[in-house]
Amino acid sequence: MVETVIETMKGILSPQLIIFIISLLPILELRGGLIAASLLHVPWLQASLICIIANFIPIPFIILFIEKILDFLSIKGPIKKFAKAITEKGRKKGQELQEKYPNSVLLGLYLFVAIPLPGTGAWTGALIAALLGLSPKKCILPIGLGILTACAIMLGLTYLLPGVFGF
Repeated sequence: MVETVIETMKGILSPQLIIFIISLLPILELRGGLIAASLLHVPWLQASLICIIANFIPIPFIILFIEKILDFLSIKGPIKKFAKAITEKGRKKGQELQEKYPNSVLLGLYLFVAIPLPGTGAWTGALIAALLGLSPKKCILPIGLGILTACAIMLGLTYLLPGVFGF
């Protein structure tokens, strides 16, 4: 998937702009950006700074506005029932988790964002934080640290590991 995106943009945009755009996108995020950076031979330090910044940009907006968007959709959207159900379930689970594990929720959020697996990442972490009703001030730090940790892991996988094995 990353290679297709690179090929589409390669002749039009600079490698730095390509990895910035990839890192902004949900699903691909920083992981896809660093893979693209490695394929485009962007130096690791430059690539990591671009990917971290791009991956973090949408997070405050997701945390602050997704609940309002879902509330609006539960009243006026074509997916009223789904939006209402997901919002109510998220709020209920958020209260339960915060009461049962007050200190572990933020650690769980950090780990969810930090481990670069399909379906995890900053976008999903911010969505979960908002649906659980976590304070934006409290969840920005674990998500930001998760992005930094995911970056370190992905740098090892995309820049260090291929060099060790001669890929």
